[in-house]
Amino acid sequence: MTDILGETYSLENHSFSIQYTHRKGYYSMVSGHFHPYYEIFYLLQGERIYFINDTVYTAQAGDLVIVNPHDLHQTSSSEAPGFERILINFTHEFIHSRLGPDDPQLLPFALGSRLVRFPLKEQPAVDRMIRDMLLECTEQGEGYEAYVRSSLMKLLVLIHRQLRREDEKPPHYAHPMHEKISEIAAFLNAHYHEELTLEQVSKQFYISPSYLSRVFKKITGFHFREYLLVIRVKEAQRMLRESQLKILAVSELVGFRHISHFNTTFKKIAGISPLQYRKRQLDIGREMARE
Repeated sequence: MTDILGETYSLENHSFSIQYTHRKGYYSMVSGHFHPYYEIFYLLQGERIYFINDTVYTAQAGDLVIVNPHDLHQTSSSEAPGFERILINFTHEFIHSRLGPDDPQLLPFALGSRLVRFPLKEQPAVDRMIRDMLLECTEQGEGYEAYVRSSLMKLLVLIHRQLRREDEKPPHYAHPMHEKISEIAAFLNAHYHEELTLEQVSKQFYISPSYLSRVFKKITGFHFREYLLVIRVKEAQRMLRESQLKILAVSELVGFRHISHFNTTFKKIAGISPLQYRKRQLDIGREMARE
């Protein structure tokens, strides 16, 4: 039996997309990534390990994983092979016109990127809503775009309500090492600007360097040093978007000792130079202001 990679259906110049996938065996993303749009990962069957920013989640059938823009994430197989999922990506602009002044703050997701597990009695309605969006995009009957937009709005309201209910719940880890790796990732996110080595961190968390290196890669999809560099570049992108700091200052603030290393690493991860990234963000801002 072969994998089924469904067609990706897009609306309004790729401001919304949806895709169905069914994989038979073990599968992990080649590397973690982040992007400027929202993501909803709906698991129909199977089990997946999801690593987001600094937390490890184990998604089961019926779970949603929600990801805010610019949040680092990666998904990999658990001990169980095979899974089915529907992936939805969309921009804030796709639903912004539908929000009224008295509507709740649906975006960004209030509690951040995370796993959302609805009560069993609510899961059939969520399942039907997401499958209907895919079906509408597949058949493209009259008014299907309005149908999809309205369904997404309903789904976001249900997610918002569930997040309110989950507000006080502590995170649940399926495996003790998931919790330990989450603690280490949180530490790296808080101290990324410092000079950190695998040996230093492994000593601080009472784990051998070789074991930490192996388990960190298996769970997060990143090598230790690679993850640290990605965090630094992601934070540099935030500074380039939200401040007028000079590129040299941004480089130093995120932990690079040499501007040449910063430029090379930034381009390798982001695909463009820091200067090009800032210019692109300014152009996007001007375009949005004109709309």
